[in-house]
Amino acid sequence: MHELLLQKFNEIIALSEEEFEICKTLFQPKKLRKRQYLLQEGDVCKYTAFVEKGTLRFYNIDKRGNEHILQFAMDGWWAGDLFSFFSSLPSNYNIDALEDCELLLITEPNYELLLQKIPKLERFYRILIQNNLVATQKRLLHTFSETAESKYENMLKTCPDIFQKAPQHMIASYLGISRETLSRIRSQIAKKKT
Repeated sequence: MHELLLQKFNEIIALSEEEFEICKTLFQPKKLRKRQYLLQEGDVCKYTAFVEKGTLRFYNIDKRGNEHILQFAMDGWWAGDLFSFFSSLPSNYNIDALEDCELLLITEPNYELLLQKIPKLERFYRILIQNNLVATQKRLLHTFSETAESKYENMLKTCPDIFQKAPQHMIASYLGISRETLSRIRSQIAKKKT
């Protein structure tokens, strides 16, 4: 464990063996079984999670009981409610496992200690958060301005693995469309290919 985390760090900054040994002491390994929660709405987010293996979903359930998936996190991705994590206020979100997962968790105190002991990780996390902000803004723009077909085709290009990991109703929720619309789009695309 930790190999993928080192790889992700080294894509942006170079860590020495000693620095990475410090990292390993501050991240706590955690295994989640399929459908097990990492975070439940109303709880404070005590960890951000790095996904070594598996798939998580980050979602909210509205007052009518409708599920709204904001994000999937697969191998090499991060998951957590940063607002709750840094403010210690209850989260409005749930995070659970779509399949068995191997995670590396870091608490807020350990995160601060990590940045104190290895200052160049500030740059890593700044870039990570910048990239997340850009992706979120793009997703919002696509949600409001793109057709359902365009959103589906974009997801096929940018995240094809999710179609083997998440059921169709979750894909529809993430795209902000009904299951029926997703089924229609998939049929239309299949007809175009034949």
